[in-house]
Amino acid sequence: MQQLRYASSMLRLSVLFLALIAALPARADPIADAAANSARVGAFLDALWSDAQKQGITRATFDRAFAGFTPDPRVIAATHREPEYGKPVGDYVASVASPSRVAAGRAKAAQWASVLDAIEARYGVERWIVLALWGIESSYGAGDDHWDVIRSLATLAEARYRDPYFRNELLIALRIVQEGHVARERMRGSWAGAMGQPQFMPSSFYTYAVDFTGDGRRDIWTSVPDVLASIANYMARSGWQRGLTWGYEVALPRGFDYRKSRAPFAEWTQLGVRRADGGALPRESDGFLLFPSGAAGPAFLVTANFNAIKRYNNADIYALAVGHLADRIHGGAPFRIAWPKNDPQLSRAARMELQHKLAELGFPVHDFAGRLDFDQRDAIRALQAKFGMVPDGQPTPALMARLGLNAR
Repeated sequence: MQQLRYASSMLRLSVLFLALIAALPARADPIADAAANSARVGAFLDALWSDAQKQGITRATFDRAFAGFTPDPRVIAATHREPEYGKPVGDYVASVASPSRVAAGRAKAAQWASVLDAIEARYGVERWIVLALWGIESSYGAGDDHWDVIRSLATLAEARYRDPYFRNELLIALRIVQEGHVARERMRGSWAGAMGQPQFMPSSFYTYAVDFTGDGRRDIWTSVPDVLASIANYMARSGWQRGLTWGYEVALPRGFDYRKSRAPFAEWTQLGVRRADGGALPRESDGFLLFPSGAAGPAFLVTANFNAIKRYNNADIYALAVGHLADRIHGGAPFRIAWPKNDPQLSRAARMELQHKLAELGFPVHDFAGRLDFDQRDAIRALQAKFGMVPDGQPTPALMARLGLNAR
């Protein structure tokens, strides 16, 4: 009997052991994984070659571009970074418009004064904005572009990240190489494929890059005149209005109705809104009231030129940082109203979730990439007023909670 109980116990242990083994995840087979990855990449390149050939890309250009290609895992990791959302707005603006960058911008303004004179005359874009964009995008040409643009774009395209955007940019990049605008080995840029000192995507290169020196090349990598003129051309063709500021920091009167968001400057003056620096608001043009950190932080009246800056990088706090850096290079003062220390910013994923919710509720949403436009901020104002919150148009974790959404 004792032997029977022992045998029964051993059987139960054996069954339990086998069950535990079965529950363990299958061990990866590196050889099989490598073969599968190679097959996937090969299929991607075959399909890409079919499209490239139709666009006039030669086999020699294609093979040179993708010699030894493997996806870059660092690029996929970089897609999760959110420089415009990862820190409080005040910290972001301070880091962008740093004293060292302001000083360098003033030095560059003096060094390239005659070129900037000519660029202003041709494109109608003030030098301070051009300098600010140059400084932010590549530290006035001193930035280290160590990413292989072709490999980065191919990695994103193969992963179908924001498909078909990066795939299309990759095909345009192949055209740039084939036409000899830049050598394959010098096509360096950001992890997302933005190239040269202005950080143009390949499609932007074709649309906005100019040969300002007249040497027959649009050199946004090493020619400062071409770089500055290309930035100015970008802004001019994005709707920049000569002589119009990007915006003003403003002070609001006591009892201000935060539901008010758009009006001509003359009306803002009648409502008691004043510039924080004591200057007068213009008599013409319109201003949109923006609270980048909510009503507890600085307020700004921004113009159509603010939207022009956003066409370079579609984020409100990026445009704010560009405008502020431009003002500081020109001799302007720092912002006067303190930024709140407790300033949680929604992640891009949360903003995209909010956009889908706004569309579900019937508000106009033109895209779902997490970039809030002024129409969406007005929709947020309407919801904040409905929930008894301060209707400042700034999305917060509290608003997300009222909407049943995740703020992370």
